[in-house]
Amino acid sequence: MKDFRGTFVNKNRDAWVEINLGNLEHNVIEIRDFLKNNCKNNNVKEPAKKEPPDLFAVIKADGYGHGSLMCADTLIACGVKEFGVASIDEGIELRENKITNPVLVLGASPIWAFENAIKYDIAISIFNDEHLETANQLYKRLNKKLKAHIKLDTGMNRIGVDSEQSYSFIKKVLNAPYIDLKGIFTHFADVENEDIFNTQIKKFQNAIEPYSDEFKKRNVKVHCLNSPGIFLYGKYCYDMVRMGVIMWGLTPFSKNIKLPFELYPVMGLKARITNIHTLKKGDGISYGHIFKADKDIKVATIPIGYADGLDRRLSNNLSANLNGKTIKQIGRITMDQVMFDVSDVDCSTGDVIVLLGEENKEESLDIWAKKLDTINYELACRLKMRLPRIYVR
Repeated sequence: MKDFRGTFVNKNRDAWVEINLGNLEHNVIEIRDFLKNNCKNNNVKEPAKKEPPDLFAVIKADGYGHGSLMCADTLIACGVKEFGVASIDEGIELRENKITNPVLVLGASPIWAFENAIKYDIAISIFNDEHLETANQLYKRLNKKLKAHIKLDTGMNRIGVDSEQSYSFIKKVLNAPYIDLKGIFTHFADVENEDIFNTQIKKFQNAIEPYSDEFKKRNVKVHCLNSPGIFLYGKYCYDMVRMGVIMWGLTPFSKNIKLPFELYPVMGLKARITNIHTLKKGDGISYGHIFKADKDIKVATIPIGYADGLDRRLSNNLSANLNGKTIKQIGRITMDQVMFDVSDVDCSTGDVIVLLGEENKEESLDIWAKKLDTINYELACRLKMRLPRIYVR
């Protein structure tokens, strides 16, 4: 079976990820309205309030597991202007599915792939002379400019031109007839740490300030804020902000920081009961028998496991919802199946167990992340492994 974009959708399973496009719309509209009232879109020299910044949606890793292609139209309808991806291949997939909005590869791209970036009208991040030389050679051969954003390294120490030595590189790019400069940006290592953030934003300001007027003249978009930065440092919105994890209804903070509005989780996880049986008192269940029944209990099995992205470390530490009641997972989570104690629920095979979703108030990807000492979007990305995605409103 194919969805409306022609992508194959596997629906021959009794377990699935449910993507609520209505919740995605809610989140983006709330972010958009917040920016209208709280983001000053400052220019370094002119701090007067202007129009709100453009919305840039980061949909790398197949939209954090939510499905970049199926979510793109909703994002565009909500006012998203540009998209961010991790590789040229991800950008090509958008283009081949008729997404025409500007696309930027946020990470490093191999120089041998620059020609495809030009072919598919994809902007890439540039930060060294080899990038410029490659763009020059392609311009001579194809008579087409490479679209690009300059990536400044202000302290993430991952990729980018050193912001303290960036003056000459920015000048080279501005004077290069073979580069179509669309933006300049940086990425913050920890916006919740004020000292780290202040150090980085100062380096960013110092790097872009000499060219501020030229950037405005050429409509080069300055951007630096990611999901948590939007809420903590609105005065640095500049021309565009990069929405990532908040679009999907997940908290962008590691600390207990309250958002000014409620986010709705976009991703749900559900499965149908494939078997119900009785576990006798004293019997164990699943590998290793880490759970043993202290009385006769009714057990339901669903066809989902760690091969689908359900972390094995959640074994015996997971709640779900079945027919409006909370149930507990028991025994080890296996590769393809997991069991629940359904003794107190009137149920039958085919009934739906909700592991994640609005019906289950006991769990969320944020809660799972705390249990597993990881981050919520790592877990969201895992759940795309082999589960079909069903889109609802």
